[in-house]
Amino acid sequence: MNITHFRNTPNVALEASNPVAVPLSEPVAITSTTSVERSDGVETGIWECTPGRWRRQIVQQEFCHFVAGRCTFTPDGGEPIEIRAGDALMMPANTVGIWDIQETVRKTYVLIF
Repeated sequence: MNITHFRNTPNVALEASNPVAVPLSEPVAITSTTSVERSDGVETGIWECTPGRWRRQIVQQEFCHFVAGRCTFTPDGGEPIEIRAGDALMMPANTVGIWDIQETVRKTYVLIF
């Protein structure tokens, strides 16, 4: 059994930081991540993003729980979803749209390949 355990997720120091891949605003939002890819096709981790607008391109199904911040996600062809710390989302595979981060967000997530 391979149990992944992230302790104190609001305060974990994250490993990698990069500008978002498809920015739509200035300044360009910066994401930071700590993650574990498992051999069973699952990736789990902690992700943080600074304010800005950008296009989501991930094609995997994703469950995420927001532990800090405030943002809006507008799926292509859909209505805006207001998200705050304490909220959780389940995004079906191939969900694309626009992230608008108003306050640095931090979430835990699971991607299912």
